[in-house]
Amino acid sequence: MNAAHDPAAPPELFTWEFATDPYPAYAWLREHAPVHRTRLPSGVEAWLVTRYADARQALADQRLSKNPAHHDEPAHAKGKTGIPGERKAELMTHLLNIDPPDHTRLRRLVSKAFTPRRVAEFAPRVQELTDRLIDGFATKGEADLIHEFAFPLPIYAICDMLGVPAEDQDDFRDWAGQMIRHGGGPRGGVARAVKRMRAYLVDLIHRKREDLGDDLISGLIRASDHGEHLTENEAAAMAFILLFAGFETTVNLIGNGVYALLGNPGERARLQASLAAGETGLLATGVEELLRYDGPVELATWRFATEPLTVGGQRIEPGDPVLVVLAAADRDPERFDDPDTLDLGRSDNQHLGYGHGIHYCLGAPLARLEGQTALATLLTRLPDLRLAADPDELRWRGGLIMRGLRTLPVEFTPEKADATSPL
Repeated sequence: MNAAHDPAAPPELFTWEFATDPYPAYAWLREHAPVHRTRLPSGVEAWLVTRYADARQALADQRLSKNPAHHDEPAHAKGKTGIPGERKAELMTHLLNIDPPDHTRLRRLVSKAFTPRRVAEFAPRVQELTDRLIDGFATKGEADLIHEFAFPLPIYAICDMLGVPAEDQDDFRDWAGQMIRHGGGPRGGVARAVKRMRAYLVDLIHRKREDLGDDLISGLIRASDHGEHLTENEAAAMAFILLFAGFETTVNLIGNGVYALLGNPGERARLQASLAAGETGLLATGVEELLRYDGPVELATWRFATEPLTVGGQRIEPGDPVLVVLAAADRDPERFDDPDTLDLGRSDNQHLGYGHGIHYCLGAPLARLEGQTALATLLTRLPDLRLAADPDELRWRGGLIMRGLRTLPVEFTPEKADATSPL
């Protein structure tokens, strides 16, 4: 949306200009059309929910199903909801596409891997990965923080948690890269990557049965063998969605977070002073604020009405797709004071960045750990980090669900070659 926009007419959505800064358009929708029916670039017509109170209600409303079977798809929209390629690859039976009781059963199996204790045990590994990646560019004085840092960190972390052998993790990195690069464009590249990923995961599940470890896939196999009735498709779909949901969200949390800090030097200096004093409180509240201010997930994943219901005064019919706009809800002035201002110390911050209700993000503890570790280490080791491009030159990926930068070029005073000890 630009300055010439007619304030009486709805803003144009899902253009490249919108992707660069969607917040003025979301402010218009919150005020004038808080539950707004629109045609998406894919041709699917869906309701956008933009106010915080309505969003929170919709996220917890069990009349809004996650199961795409409830969507009466017109021919032109066939297969255009959900993750590209997941249907053909038989990866539909995962947590983002199912309702209770199957959702309850599968979530219980996986939740053991993301308890605070398990995530805390993983912290040294996340720190090791973080330092190793920074070591790769710290002496050069410049880097693309997306491709050299924000992207590989969560890929290697979630591969470790799943139990993907080290020698196979670069394949996962390649497939994940294809999924990100094609996120807003042709779906063929994503579908091919998804298909390869599924074939690999099925093979890995078979290999793990012969040599169980302490990883997440081994845990799923043990649960299945102990009567939890986890099918091979469910196990592969579960591993797939943990990888898919667990990497791009963190890529964008780190990328968007660093970009926001570079654009708010006062808050960045405040955080660096806190870290230098050995304090962690501002880091913790700061990551939550970055999630609210410009979070990695712009729209919550698809929901479909199973019966007539009313949201924000609008009647929604059975089968209608509903997309909760987390980015709009988290800047609602009815819920947050001065919502367009970044305040790392914001205390009243029940943002919706991880969702709400039974589908609340299972991996939130891991994402928080990765975000806090990445930001603290970057700002400590490279204290004069600065943007190496005009902000107008940066490009945002134009996908529907996620919001993130394609690249984030930065400069800094190089570390001396012996500044860090070998790992």
